[in-house]
Amino acid sequence: MKPLSPTADPATGNGQLVEAFRDAMAAAATHAVGERNGSRPHDPDAQRRNRRAGSGRRGSVSALRVSVVVPALNEALNLRHVLANLPDGLFEVVLVPGSSTDDTELVARTLRPDVRVIHQTGSGKGNALACGFAACRGDIIVTLDADGSADPKEIPAFVGALVSGADFAKGSRAIQGGGSHDMTLLRRLGNRALTRLANVLHGTHYSDLCYGYNAFWHACLPQLNVDVDGFEVETLLNLRAAKSGLRVAEVASFELARIHGRSNLRTFADGWRVLGTILREWVPKHHRVPHTPPSRLQAGHRRADRRAQPIQPNATNE
Repeated sequence: MKPLSPTADPATGNGQLVEAFRDAMAAAATHAVGERNGSRPHDPDAQRRNRRAGSGRRGSVSALRVSVVVPALNEALNLRHVLANLPDGLFEVVLVPGSSTDDTELVARTLRPDVRVIHQTGSGKGNALACGFAACRGDIIVTLDADGSADPKEIPAFVGALVSGADFAKGSRAIQGGGSHDMTLLRRLGNRALTRLANVLHGTHYSDLCYGYNAFWHACLPQLNVDVDGFEVETLLNLRAAKSGLRVAEVASFELARIHGRSNLRTFADGWRVLGTILREWVPKHHRVPHTPPSRLQAGHRRADRRAQPIQPNATNE
């Protein structure tokens, strides 16, 4: 299977991805899940029959179970837009409303009766994600903010990156095809500085450190092991993915403006928490686990494809 392009046009590319992945994801999903579970692929004819039986609108695939975790603190108004734009074929939607005082849970159950509502054991976004991850039953876990800033239609791009060989797919607003309508100048400068610091200390090659749109295989949960409570959770996930030697792919993502309400993010307080996470997760270079930088994933796939091609005889030697 050819690797995904790391970029996607925010206006039209994501809609086309849904259709483009219908055959590609179906063909690779069972193989990828089988490898994760240590089993060999099933009979191709049986796979085709299962895909035909399980496929519905917009190319949903029953062989690949995708869980979407949505931390939503007082996001009743925004959930109306977020849940309505989720792609078809998802295995489950896990909502973590926290200590919401509005109708967040009621709105979610009304718009999506099959939603799984999980009550967190503590407080904060990090704890909400940890509780949501623990409840997930799918093969792939996607994190999605409930304020409308993350476009649910980009989920196929993240899933496609995992099916193409990545262990962890992280969204990036800083690569071609990405961007943001929600970041202030102060937050942009802070994110850039923290990203550079993390790359220097951890030997990573990330372009965007503090972004909450990510996806990963369920089997990677032990390596990620979320144990923080606040907004520094995105930084923790990215650094532990690299520290554990997981293959990371950056996916272009366009951050939209929050639809309703005000953000729970506190620029300076949460920035200090991110900085503390960067320093706390640092390990000496000689103790690091080798990992594949995101910028090298596509080149590695192209080399593998070339090696797999049979050598053609030279016509001049015949």
